[in-house]
Amino acid sequence: MDRFKDQTRPRYDGEEESPPPDFDHGPGEEDEGTPGPFAGGKIRRKASRYREHRGDYLHVSSRPELMKILEKQGDTSIRFADKVLKFTGSGKMKRRIFILTDFAIYLIDPETEAMTRRIGLAAVEKVCLSKLSDNFFAVIIPTEYDLLMASTRKTELVQVMVDVTKSASDYELEVLLSNRFEYNASASLVKEVSFEESEGGIKTRFKWK
Repeated sequence: MDRFKDQTRPRYDGEEESPPPDFDHGPGEEDEGTPGPFAGGKIRRKASRYREHRGDYLHVSSRPELMKILEKQGDTSIRFADKVLKFTGSGKMKRRIFILTDFAIYLIDPETEAMTRRIGLAAVEKVCLSKLSDNFFAVIIPTEYDLLMASTRKTELVQVMVDVTKSASDYELEVLLSNRFEYNASASLVKEVSFEESEGGIKTRFKWK
């Protein structure tokens, strides 16, 4: 099954538009030893391949306001935390704090430290990402609208999601690798995002379906 296809900067209705900031630096390289769900099918940046994985990059446990959000949900096991860019249905980018626990994904506004969305891991069907060295990934949630985000630590984030899901339920989260895929940008809007290598980087196009 072809999972994700080409990536570049967002293009709407066939028109090109600059993609979000490319947080990772350096050219993509084939990672023949990529373990787990990627199994050598994805190009990764050299810096990504040798980066030390820490999980909580925001020191959430030492930030009272963030811990209050998790404690209110009875959920304090932090498996991954970092800053991401989230794409809205209209195509705008918003900065968010992304926290992954044993039970859910939390999106938090970094300015107000207020929770904007909580997604139970049991509701996640799969994660989609391209085969290229970009920062994009989509979390597919059949019972809700999906999430399209960009992270400089995408590979680690997805691997932790797979590990946490399998540990909690013996279910292995599906990871789809394709340079073209669809996602529900809102309850009534389906978009197709495609990625392709080009001179000087990766191009991303968005198209309404």
